[in-house]
Amino acid sequence: MSRPAERPTEGLPPRVTVVGSVNLDLVARVDRLPAPGETLTAHGVTRVPGGKGANQALAAARLGGRVRLVAAVGDDPLAGEALTLLRAGGVDLAGVRISDDAPTGTAMIQVDDDGETTIVIDAGANATLAVTPDELDADVVLTVLEVPDETVATAMAASAFTVLNAAPARPVAGDVLAGLDLLCVNAAEYGELAAHADLDDVVAVAITHGAAGAELRRRGRVVAQVEPPPVDAVDGTAAGDAFTAALALGLATGLDDEAALRRACRAGALAATRAGAQPSLPTRDEVDVP
Repeated sequence: MSRPAERPTEGLPPRVTVVGSVNLDLVARVDRLPAPGETLTAHGVTRVPGGKGANQALAAARLGGRVRLVAAVGDDPLAGEALTLLRAGGVDLAGVRISDDAPTGTAMIQVDDDGETTIVIDAGANATLAVTPDELDADVVLTVLEVPDETVATAMAASAFTVLNAAPARPVAGDVLAGLDLLCVNAAEYGELAAHADLDDVVAVAITHGAAGAELRRRGRVVAQVEPPPVDAVDGTAAGDAFTAALALGLATGLDDEAALRRACRAGALAATRAGAQPSLPTRDEVDVP
């Protein structure tokens, strides 16, 4: 049974702790995604700060949260580059460790003309991340599956509104799922998790369907379905991260299910209209339009 979510202190933005990954993304633009065994010529390669944990931390900060990131990077030049936008965005980086044994994580991303992506990740220092309960004093604790299982379990046992973005997909222990306040997945990730656990036991599950929108289920019952605003997609890399951060903040601060889901779909859609993971993340003023 999940604990009831506590509301943030009245008048103050919610305190959000993100336990997650930091990567430097190497992004190649291509006309279309290659078939197996095929070689294509890119239109250029850019280096962009990324990592699902870092993306969601910056998204939450841009959407009005007071955000702290617990993560790990390598003792290398990529680390400073990967943390640049987080630092500029006001995310508290005191919980970021520097690993002497592993490099900063990287992601190799291909983006086609329709904004569709393929992504390959080298975890690097993200695979070394551990967290202690005393680092989880927050209104919202959010984590992702780009860090070790033990770290995910510790984060999701926090006395807060707990959110798991179960990406990249892999089986998650039943006791971790049972303790969640919110699980965020795309349709493929939902199928992967449902093959190993009964997701109807989770308090709330948000399932995204790309351009078709998203649905929110509570104990297996659909309580809200929303279509995203029409946009011209450029890069979908961080759309799910913007969605997760917006939905977590909305539900934790008392928005009703449909309003929170609609806001999250708007955030995800806006993130898909710009190139790069963190540069694409929308602000509160952009998301909270009439």
